Parts: sequence; structure tokens; C-alpha cells
Amino acid sequence: MIEALQRRLTERHQQSRYRKRRVLETAQGPRVIVDGREVLLFCSNDYLGLANHPQLVAAMQHAAQTYGVGGGASHLVCGHSAVHHRLEERLAEVTGRDRALLFSTGYMANLGTVTALMGKGDHILEDRLNHASLLDAGLLSGAKFQRFHHNDLDDLERRLKKLPASGQRLLVVDAVFSMDGDIAPLPELAALAKKYDAYLMADDAHGFGVLGHGGAGCCELFGLDQDQLPVLMGTLGKGIGSFGAFIAGSELLIESLIQFARPYIYTTAMPPAVAAASLASLDLLSSESWRREHLMALISHFKDGAAKLALPLMASNTAIQPLLVGDEALAMTISAGLEAEGVLVSAIRPPTVAVGQSRLRITITAGHSVADVDVLLAALHKVLPSALRVTAQLP
Repeated sequence: MIEALQRRLTERHQQSRYRKRRVLETAQGPRVIVDGREVLLFCSNDYLGLANHPQLVAAMQHAAQTYGVGGGASHLVCGHSAVHHRLEERLAEVTGRDRALLFSTGYMANLGTVTALMGKGDHILEDRLNHASLLDAGLLSGAKFQRFHHNDLDDLERRLKKLPASGQRLLVVDAVFSMDGDIAPLPELAALAKKYDAYLMADDAHGFGVLGHGGAGCCELFGLDQDQLPVLMGTLGKGIGSFGAFIAGSELLIESLIQFARPYIYTTAMPPAVAAASLASLDLLSSESWRREHLMALISHFKDGAAKLALPLMASNTAIQPLLVGDEALAMTISAGLEAEGVLVSAIRPPTVAVGQSRLRITITAGHSVADVDVLLAALHKVLPSALRVTAQLP
């Protein structure tokens, strides 16, 4: 075992795919201290800049005084507090669904939902670029699992036509794709799901809080109700600035998940204080709507600047702005060059993305200023040509 593990680690080093953790020494924000050095941060998912908001901090502190620190038990034993219940009711209200159900993480929400709904003899169709948690859930469900070409409605319909009449059908997509930043064509997917008697599930981890007039995410952006989009997943650790995840949908769906979703049943509830922070953040979606407006303005400013510099940006109108590089070593070189300029952007490499699709995953937040974005653009302009020259000399 030791020799096998060492071989695998050595191979990952040689492929420029080795991952290392960084030590963050400050709260989330546009400027942070990482490994003892202050940097301008452009790789956080704290899209609205709420993770260190005073109202979230105060709500968590107050709830900790009332409920303590730990959840104590699973929701079905004695861990479902009043603040958990209020948060679920609020999430249902925000998303326009009958009910919502809290999970500890987005990974667990996806895994629990797909495996609770689907089993042997059923059929799952997923976008090829779905998040790993959705792909793992499809494989673990025991259902017949296939992946269609990214956002390719024709390929999806061809596959739907070939499905046998027996078994349930679940169509699963990311609402906003985490590595590309583009948005799934949800209205068209909803129409196909209805046409072929399939159940539609969308993972809105990167849209909830950010997209839509009120921040309810892609369901609000496209005006999709509970019948058109029956299974909605959202996370609370990105745009909401807290921690955890939820599934929103019908009374029947939520009651079914309570009974059959194993990651929900057999996991200790999140600390009530964390749920209280999420409740405070949901209040800010309406009272501080300027955050979404400011974020969208920054995205436009960055894209305009990137176009002037002829940067190889992928097509995205969201806070995720991937700069396609291709080669793993080149992505690492550019990331290191940016860090030397005081800008931190992570290099994304296989297996997170396909071979030849390595990139710098730039994320913009409402905490940034126009001046911060200009610093990023200047650093990219300086580093990118140099990185190309250095990588060309690598063996």
C-alpha cells in the first residue's frame, strides 16, 4: 500500500496536478493574508462578500449564546432546532417552493437526493460538466446512468427518445457550471423533461443569492416554478456567505427525502449558530441588493478589460470568469506569476477539468472594487506573456 500510494503521488507531481493547501490567516475578503503574505484574492466563492458581514457575525454569536456550539444529534433524533426550522421555512419562501430541507454540505445534498429518488431500473441523464457530487450520486444510485454533451439539447433529446418506458427518469444539471461559469438552458431543459416524463433537478450552488432580481437564483432568473423545476439544490457557503446546503421542492419531495436520504438521516445537524448566520444573510438579499448590482458591474468591467487585452476568457456572464490555458504546467506558472504580483488565482487542472482544459478560475465578488479589478487586469497583462515564454522552455 505504501509503495502504491507513493507511486500515485509521484505521478501526480510529474503531471503538474499535485494539490497543496494554503493557510488563510484572516477572514474572507478582497484582501487576505495567505501563508503569511497579503494578497488580492480572486478565487473565493464568497460572491456577495457576506462571509465576514457584521450582521452574520452578530447573528452567529447571539445564537451560540442561546443554542451552544454543536448540533448535538441528527435532525431526526434531537438536533433539529427552532433556528433550523426557521431557516428551512425562509428558504422555501425565497425560492417559491412548498418546503426546503437543510443538508450539511452541497455534496451531501446532491448525493442524498439522487440516491433517495433513483435506484435499480431507473434512468439518470446528466450534463457531462456537472459537479463531481452529482456524477458520484448518479453512479452510486444504482440507476442506469449516462451523460450528455454539455448544454447540448439535441444530444439530450436523442438519449431521452431511446429510453425504455419502464423506470423513473431524472434529468440533472448544474444551473451555473462551476468551472466554466456558463448557465444551463433551464427553460428548454424543463420543456424536454415534461415532454419525456422526466423529473428535473438543478444544482444552483453558484447562482443562489447571486442571480435573479431578489437573489433567489436561476429559478427566479428564468421564472421557473416548482412544477417546471421540481428539485432545486442551493448552497449557503457561497453567495450566502455561511455554510451548508438545502433542497427545495414540494411537500412530497421533502417528506420523501426525510425518510430516504441517507446523508440527511445519518448526519449530525449543522450548528444552530451557523443556521442563524444564514438567516441573517437571507435578510440582506433584499436590504443590500446593491451587492448584486455592484458584482454585475464589476463582471462587465473585467470582461471589457480582458477583451482589450485579448485574454482567452471562456464565455461566461457570471462571477466565474475562467481564463483558458490548456496545459497544466502553464496554468501553474501563470498562477505563480500572479501571486508574485500579489494576486491569488487558483490554477484548475485535471481531473477537475478535462485534459487540455486547464485554466485560471477567476472569481469576482461584491467585496472587490473597480480598482481591484484593474490590478488583476494589469497583473494578467504582465504575467501572461512571461508565463508563455517560460513554459515554452519546459521539457
